[in-house]
Amino acid sequence: MLKTTITILAVFTIAFIIFAVYDGITAKRRKEVYRTKSTITAYLMLLPAVNLAFMFVMLPILYSLGYAFTDYYLLKPNEINIVWFENFKDFFSELATKGTLYHAIKNTLIFVVGVVPLQIGLALLLSLFVNRPGIGSKIFKVCFFAPVVISLSVTSFLWLQILAPGENGLLNSLLGLFGIAPHDWLRDPRTAMPCIIVLSAWQGCGYQMLIFLSGLSNIRKELYEAASLDGANRLRKFKLVTWPGLRSTFVYIIITVFIGACRILTQPMLMTGYQDHTVTLSYYMYQQGYTFRWVGYSSAVALIMTIFIGGITLIQRRMFREKK
Repeated sequence: MLKTTITILAVFTIAFIIFAVYDGITAKRRKEVYRTKSTITAYLMLLPAVNLAFMFVMLPILYSLGYAFTDYYLLKPNEINIVWFENFKDFFSELATKGTLYHAIKNTLIFVVGVVPLQIGLALLLSLFVNRPGIGSKIFKVCFFAPVVISLSVTSFLWLQILAPGENGLLNSLLGLFGIAPHDWLRDPRTAMPCIIVLSAWQGCGYQMLIFLSGLSNIRKELYEAASLDGANRLRKFKLVTWPGLRSTFVYIIITVFIGACRILTQPMLMTGYQDHTVTLSYYMYQQGYTFRWVGYSSAVALIMTIFIGGITLIQRRMFREKK
């Protein structure tokens, strides 16, 4: 593996150098203003960052793509055989049995359908709420963004205390004041995933709020003034001015939130463990690769997941793209 990594890195570095030389030759042929020394310096300064990105981003992706067609077992790294599409056949065979993989895909879809509109809706409402001058709005911005900077592990343990079973849990204690019996929120299949959805939307909406705020700041105030002169109320101002101005921002947010939702792992791992009612596709992939050591099969699952996410993302881009 070390020799392969060094070889791939050397090939990539040589290709990068060839591209830099070709760039210089092309610019000279076009008689562009081109300073050789400054260009060489720029590419040399760029080379370490590009190599690091290649080693820690692209190289793992390439290895995972290759392992998807092998029977790689983590405890036997020297006994790798190419099995071609056997891992993919095993994937669909297990899916047909409606076992853990079936529940993982089902729970992932439930999470995506629940968290994407909830998180984006909360972010939009919060951005509209704090998009006004004054010291109070700045305080609210900090408060709403605070959960984002907290580690997801810390946030999960915090919500474990809130959703703890029995009368010791904060939520059960509050409900007990109204005569409602305590409930085990995370062990009940009916409430576990909705609780994780609410936690995830609460934790992540602050980041999307800032992105919406940047989009709101680019909308000209003259448009709102013109709408006011025409007698438009707040709802019509939002429909005719705010929403068209946020269209490109909304497309970016829905794509990034969707991709992040498909990769959910930390919350069910820390809050419920490997249970059928909360296991997700990323959690299933993690278990197969690191707990059961079947890296080849785990890589095949990752490839299928990547193809699915990429396909849905392309569909979203075509659906929400602006018409000329």
